[in-house]
Amino acid sequence: MRRTHLFEFHDQAWFPVTLRDALTDMLEFLLGSAKLYAPIVPRLRKALEHSGARCIVDLCSGAGGPWLWMLGLLEEPPNLPFSVCLTDKYPNTGAFGHAKNVSNNRITYYTAPVDAMHLPAELRGFRTLFTSFHHFNPDEARAILQDAVRNQQGIGIFEIAGRHPITILGVFLIPVLALLLAAVVRPLRWSRLIWSYLIPIVPFVLFFDGIVSCLRTYSTPELTELTRGLSSSGYTWEIGREKRWLLSLPVTYLIGYPSTPAKTPALQEIRGEPTQSSSLTNISDTDQHG
Repeated sequence: MRRTHLFEFHDQAWFPVTLRDALTDMLEFLLGSAKLYAPIVPRLRKALEHSGARCIVDLCSGAGGPWLWMLGLLEEPPNLPFSVCLTDKYPNTGAFGHAKNVSNNRITYYTAPVDAMHLPAELRGFRTLFTSFHHFNPDEARAILQDAVRNQQGIGIFEIAGRHPITILGVFLIPVLALLLAAVVRPLRWSRLIWSYLIPIVPFVLFFDGIVSCLRTYSTPELTELTRGLSSSGYTWEIGREKRWLLSLPVTYLIGYPSTPAKTPALQEIRGEPTQSSSLTNISDTDQHG
C-alpha cells in the first residue's frame, strides 16, 4: 500500500488524558459544526435497513462522533428509530455523558476501553467508525473487518481525511479555529483553555495529527484490498467516495453487511451506574423508541 503508517500524538498510551479529551472535543466540534459527514447518511441508512439493525455501536468515538446531529437525519423518512452506543479505547466519559444527556438517553456509552478488533460479546449492532480507521495499520484494519464478519454484524467506515491537496490545505485552518473556538466547545473544560491559550499544545497537535491523518488515510483501492477474501463469508461490500457539492470535501466510505439480512438483537436495557460485571451505561433497548 502507498500509505505510510506514521506517528500521531493522541494515539499513544502515554499521551495525557486531559490533552486527549481536549483534542477529541475540538475535533468533534469542528466536524460536527460543518456536518462534513452528511453526504453519507443515505448510504448508512440503506445499510442499516438491509442489515435489520436498530442499534449502532460506534467505535473509536473520540468525543462522541457525529451522532448528536446525525441521529436525527438518519431517522428521517422512513422514520426508523435507532439507538447509539459510544465506545473507545480511551473513553472520553465527560463528552460521552454530555451526548447522553443532550440526546435524552438516545445516545449511550460503554465505560470500559473497547478494542475495535475484538468487541465484547454484549456489544452487538451495526458498527461504525468515523475519522478513525486510518489509526490502524493494514493487519489491524483487516482484523476489524474480520471481527464484524465473524460476528455477522454490519460495519460502516467513514473518513473525511485523505491524501488530497485540498484536504491537506484545509488542515492549516484547524489551529486557527481551535484558538477561536476553544471556549465555545461543550462540555467546557478549564484544561482545554489552558492547553489552548496558556500553553498552545492543542492547536499544534491538531495540526500535526491532522496532516498525518491525511497521509495515512486508506484510499478506495486500498480499502478494496483489505476486504479481499471476506466476501466469501456471505458479505456485501460497498466502497467509494461521496460528496455533497462540487467543491466540498469527499467522504471515503467502506460499508459491509451480511448479504442475507438477519435480525440483530437489541442491546439489553440497563439502568443506573455500571457495576463491576457490566460496563454498559444505560444502553437502551431500541424497542422503547418504536
